[in-house]
Amino acid sequence: MDATAAARAGLAPPRDRTEHARPAWVSVPLRFVLPALIIAAWWIAAGTGALSPQVLAGPPKVWSALLELARSGQLVDFALASFTRAAIGVALGVSAGLVLGLVAGLSSLGEELVDSTLQIVRAVPFLALVPLFIAWFGIDELYKVALIAVATVAPMYAYTYLGVRNVDRRLIEAARGFGLSGVRLVLEVILPAALPGVLMALRVCLSISITGLIAAEQVGTTEGVGYLVTLAQEYNRTDYMVLCVVLYALLGLIFDAAVRLVERVAMPWRGQAALR
Repeated sequence: MDATAAARAGLAPPRDRTEHARPAWVSVPLRFVLPALIIAAWWIAAGTGALSPQVLAGPPKVWSALLELARSGQLVDFALASFTRAAIGVALGVSAGLVLGLVAGLSSLGEELVDSTLQIVRAVPFLALVPLFIAWFGIDELYKVALIAVATVAPMYAYTYLGVRNVDRRLIEAARGFGLSGVRLVLEVILPAALPGVLMALRVCLSISITGLIAAEQVGTTEGVGYLVTLAQEYNRTDYMVLCVVLYALLGLIFDAAVRLVERVAMPWRGQAALR
């Protein structure tokens, strides 16, 4: 059937979903419109006195606090300490969750052995484990890393398990027909097919890790953004408090950007899904 006949029959060819993609010089500024409006409203409210500095410091004071920490070198040290804790905890939790999700997703025996325990871990708020972890690990780095790891293992497990179980059975049978089996089948067929769910899990885990990091750094910390939060509360410095929120937000954006980069490299076709 040619294009003319298809049009007469009401069977128009599918449109290219990339035809409405906006150029970067339009798309990138659009992403900053809403944050810019929020900052502008905040700046105006602080400048006119509608917002008390004791309630929320204005952008100029937050900027001054940022410069003060940057000149002293503490800003880099604190941010690097928090980033290292979060990265190690996420790496441990995500690795464990990925392996356990594959085990439960690929084998009914694995599911019977693993799933009930991970469902319990998922059901218990990880913040409730803080007192136990302090009793077990003390208040040093091991406690902080372990808390972040436990916070991220359950989401990674759940998404990986669902991703593996949702792989098209016909795809697996076709791969077996070409001689793939065992580890090669998992690495070359099942895991790539489950990759969207795995990357979504990674994004969720990275978001949760920020919450775990905030909780972990509230206890026994002498370096990190959480230590800066403690100092800000002790001296009632709202500019430092806001700066800590900004630093945590930037850490989250860095993690999100890393996942987006992995998605773009591993799944280049996903960018074509947007209609406009």
